[in-house]
Amino acid sequence: MSSEPGADDSGDAAGDAGASERRCGFVAVIGAPNVGKSTLVNRLVGSKVSIVSPKVQTTRARVLGIALIADAQILLVDTPGLFAPRRRLDKAMVAAAWEGAAGADAITVIVDAAREGAATDAAPVIDWLRDKQRRAILVLNKVDAADKPRILALTAALHDQGVFDPVFAISALNGDGVADLAAHLAQTLPPGPWLYPEDQLSDMPARMLAAEITREKLFWQLQQELPYSIAVETENWADRDDGSVRIDQVIWVEREAQRPIVLGKGGKRIKQIGEQARKELENLLGHRIHLFLYVKIREKWREDPAFYRLHGLQHPG
Repeated sequence: MSSEPGADDSGDAAGDAGASERRCGFVAVIGAPNVGKSTLVNRLVGSKVSIVSPKVQTTRARVLGIALIADAQILLVDTPGLFAPRRRLDKAMVAAAWEGAAGADAITVIVDAAREGAATDAAPVIDWLRDKQRRAILVLNKVDAADKPRILALTAALHDQGVFDPVFAISALNGDGVADLAAHLAQTLPPGPWLYPEDQLSDMPARMLAAEITREKLFWQLQQELPYSIAVETENWADRDDGSVRIDQVIWVEREAQRPIVLGKGGKRIKQIGEQARKELENLLGHRIHLFLYVKIREKWREDPAFYRLHGLQHPG
């Protein structure tokens, strides 16, 4: 991943040698909120390309993670969780998830094996697969937190729906079973040249990645509904002569009363958030980072079409 904003598209991504032996394709990663989709994508890529938190609906837009498994380049489309949308942003997020699935070469449906009602959570996906006459790979995640009878019963119930084949039991968090899933995905993809350079991990511009990392820290720090009322935008990115990078970001809130919550007493919380984000960005980008955060108010930012365009979402209108 480049430290410059945007992806580097110079040169032949595939190269000439061995192109006929290579495989490449898109794999949609879909499922209910908080089942571990982003954790799995990060595990397969081998680096963080999608933010994670204990809260549902952390992923707002489609994220592309690029994994190299043997001679295959797997383009993993991490999608927002599928849920019953209420607000305009919710509708755009769910639409992005279905769109990511529709155009994929293969579909993986992630189910939380430790969750009560997991089979019910998968019902919308099952109906969609039947309607589109598609089959999907079923991935039972978090098996380290579920007992064997539950896993067997869930496997049987979902396999009997007639839309899943094969079934994998994994723990995306600790890596159990992920290698077998990765090998299967690599063999599933069609032959063809790679679409991205082999050292590229995502198509997400560095500006957006930086904003997402800060938003992840906000999700971990803040409670209740406030994280869903927040957006982060990278306003400035400047490479310095010493090799470091200055990043200026705005944290948008919807009301004046939310601003002191983000700042914390004496600015303590915003300082912690900035420190955590800076350290992770330095680790990901390999540069010293100077991160400056500003909290500003923009009422009804969730209704602003510009926000949707920035995140690759279709404004519901």
